[in-house]
Amino acid sequence: MNSSDLNAASAAENLSERFVAWVRAAAPFIHAFRGKTFVLGFGGEVAAGQLAQKLAYDCNLLAALGVRLVLVHGARPQIEAELARRGLTPRYHNGLRVTDAAALECVKAAVAVTRIEMEALLSQGLPNTPMAGSFMRVTGGNFLTAKPVGVVDGIDHGFTGAVRKVIAEEIVADLDQQNVVLMSSLGVSPAGEIFNMSMEAVAEAVAIALQAEKLIYLCDAPGLLDARGGLIEAITADDAEAMLKAGEGLTEDLDLYLPCAIRAVRKGVGRAHLIDRDKDGGLLLEFFTPQGVGTVLTRDPLFRLREATVEDIGALASVIAPMEADGTLVRRSRERLEAEVERFTVVEYDGVLVGCAALYPFIDERAAEMACVAVVPEHRRAGLGEMLLKRIESRSRAIGVERLFVLTTRTSDWFRERGFREAPPEELPRQKREMYDVSRRSKVFMKSL
Repeated sequence: MNSSDLNAASAAENLSERFVAWVRAAAPFIHAFRGKTFVLGFGGEVAAGQLAQKLAYDCNLLAALGVRLVLVHGARPQIEAELARRGLTPRYHNGLRVTDAAALECVKAAVAVTRIEMEALLSQGLPNTPMAGSFMRVTGGNFLTAKPVGVVDGIDHGFTGAVRKVIAEEIVADLDQQNVVLMSSLGVSPAGEIFNMSMEAVAEAVAIALQAEKLIYLCDAPGLLDARGGLIEAITADDAEAMLKAGEGLTEDLDLYLPCAIRAVRKGVGRAHLIDRDKDGGLLLEFFTPQGVGTVLTRDPLFRLREATVEDIGALASVIAPMEADGTLVRRSRERLEAEVERFTVVEYDGVLVGCAALYPFIDERAAEMACVAVVPEHRRAGLGEMLLKRIESRSRAIGVERLFVLTTRTSDWFRERGFREAPPEELPRQKREMYDVSRRSKVFMKSL
């Protein structure tokens, strides 16, 4: 076998290993989402864009994995095009379309075409595509009743409507039959009038009525961004509302979708997600990789600190194993972990253990060691080390500790930046000093509490 063949074989093996690792990493998410309801809202830009076909593929995969899908599509650009074709001028007030009788005809035409095109994409089963051999039943119906927005700020919004009621039991009945429900932003009043509603408001109302696991918006941004332009991976509803009030750095879509996402999680929806509509495979990356690609909104913080229990032993071992393997941490046997589990503080992300730190007190000398600090790679930029340090400091003060110390071989700068000073081993408590392993050449850092 020549060198090129060897390189090709090595590349193929590496690809296979990565694929197997990805499938195994995705397995917990597949189990967690089976039977859960996702409401996905997307604008007409997505329905008409180049990624519409791939979105259909990804929706098909989600449905095949047992996710109960409700899709809510918009049609704003299609409506604009229809208005222009008929020589009409679009009118908006506070981001909401003013729909007179002529505009309503454009809305009905554009929404009808967009819906049938999306239904066609979702119904494909062509060979050599991700939907080959599948048949995704797409249903719809009069699941919404609408009411007029009326006159706002002196402006009559005409046939622009708001959601009056979601007939949730009918949607659930369709989902129970393993159908994918496709909904548009049109609603009918009890008097038989047709109203044009916003996609984001319909998706919000449906998600709340169904108490969905997730409300997802595909938007014109990667998600919410911080002041430096970095992606905010997770945010609480309260913090998101503060961003909304500040009104800085929000795109047109985010300004419309964020209030809906905030209200939804406050009214019982499990999570709301803001994902880049131009990100190929964004849904799969958000839901089947630990780090995701968008911003997730929750009512309460996703990260949670608590003290470890015996049930955490297996997860603790897996978190610290890579750092034991590369020599960053001293190896601990399973038996030792079980004996010392009450010394550990752990941090969870959405119920999954992703970090830990242990506290070893030396009460006679009013000192304590912070040890076995570990965070999984996917969350090492989320400030979890800082959270663990503050919790360990709080636990130390509660038992009368006056100085906290660490032994480290690789993270000296991190501890210096947080108020620790380098100290000679002679400053260690007597018992720890006798156990000090000179061969590791660990540096000692002390902090007064």
